[in-house]
Amino acid sequence: MRKQTEMVKKSKRQQVQTFLDDIESLGGWKFLTLQKAREIVFNTYPDVDERIMYGGIMFSVSDDFGGIFVNKKHLSFEFSNGFEFNDPNKNLEGSGKHRRHLKLKEISDIKNKQLAFFVQQAR
Repeated sequence: MRKQTEMVKKSKRQQVQTFLDDIESLGGWKFLTLQKAREIVFNTYPDVDERIMYGGIMFSVSDDFGGIFVNKKHLSFEFSNGFEFNDPNKNLEGSGKHRRHLKLKEISDIKNKQLAFFVQQAR
């Protein structure tokens, strides 16, 4: 049986797959973290669509609800309407009108900063 991460490794969209391949070729924790984040999104919303936009991967079902972006020292998972989210541990960052984000600096931040909890609130 394949691991769930392997199941979401390949994207249906060539542009997204090229992006993933590029990140994987760099090695290190960013690709594993990116794949784990995608796994959470796909497990939460099986009908999700992903596409490259703004230099990262945007996720949508009927509308865009968030995206993940690779920066030099971290990944940023952006939530379009994060200002509405329940955030009891104050993990979300940002002070814009609507968007909030999680900075992921290592794979353990996915659990420590409760990414799945926020993805569930995203739609």
